[in-house]
Amino acid sequence: MVSNFRQKEILELARKDGKVTVDGLAELYDVTVQTIRRDLSDLADSGRLDRVHGGAVVPSGVVNIVYEERRRLNEAGKKAIATRCAQTIPDGASVFMNIGTTTEAVAHALLDHENLLVVTNNLNIANILAANHSCEIILAGGVLRRSDNGIVGGLTVEMVKQFKFDYSVLGCSAIDADGDLLDFDGQEVMVSGTAIQRSRQVMIVADHLKFQRKAPLTICSLADAKVLFTDCTLPADLMERCDTWGTEVVTASPEC
Repeated sequence: MVSNFRQKEILELARKDGKVTVDGLAELYDVTVQTIRRDLSDLADSGRLDRVHGGAVVPSGVVNIVYEERRRLNEAGKKAIATRCAQTIPDGASVFMNIGTTTEAVAHALLDHENLLVVTNNLNIANILAANHSCEIILAGGVLRRSDNGIVGGLTVEMVKQFKFDYSVLGCSAIDADGDLLDFDGQEVMVSGTAIQRSRQVMIVADHLKFQRKAPLTICSLADAKVLFTDCTLPADLMERCDTWGTEVVTASPEC
C-alpha cells in the first residue's frame, strides 16, 4: 500500500518536473535506492515512465504527451528560457511563433514589448498577447487542433508564406543527438518549416527534457537556427556541432 502511494507521488513529480532521480527520491522518501529503483521499474513496466540513467522521465515515442501535462513539465526552466529569448527581440519586430508550451512562455515574456507584429498558429499565444495592446496579432488560418489549440494544414502554410519575419521563435517535441529538431504532426512540421524559410533569424526554444525525448518527424536541424535557448549545458559533441554550424547556444540555467 505504501509502495503504491509512493509510486503515485513519484509519477506526479515526474509529470511536474519532467524527470525524477533515484538519489533524489531516496532522500525525499527516506528509503534505499534499491526501493526507488523497484518503484521506477514498476512504473516503467506499466508504461507510465521511461527509465534513464540515474532516474526516469515521462515517456515519449510516436504519440505526444497530453498538452496539459506538457504545460506542467519544467515550468521554471521554460520561464528562464523565455525570459532570455524575449530579451533578444527588440520592440517593433515581426515575429512568428509556433505551437508549444515553451513558445507560450515566450509570449508571456513579451507582454511588455511595444509595437510587435506577431503571426502565430497557436490560439493560446494569441490569447496571451491580447493583453499587450500595442502588439498586432495575426492568426494563421487553417484547421483547429483541439488538443492544444494549434492551427495546422495547407491553409496555414500558404498564409505563413505571405510574410517575411524578423524572427521565428520555434519549439519542438524533441531534439535528436545529431541536432535534428523532431515533432509528431506532419502538418505542424510543414508550418514550422515554412516559417524557417520566411525568417531572417530562427530562434529555437527547448528545455533539457527535449534532448531526452523522441519523435518521428524532422522539422529542421539546429544548423538552420541562429540561436538555441535552453536551460542546461549541451552534450560536448552536440555543442561542437553547434560551434561548427555557427549556432549560438544560450543557457538560461547554468546550474543544470
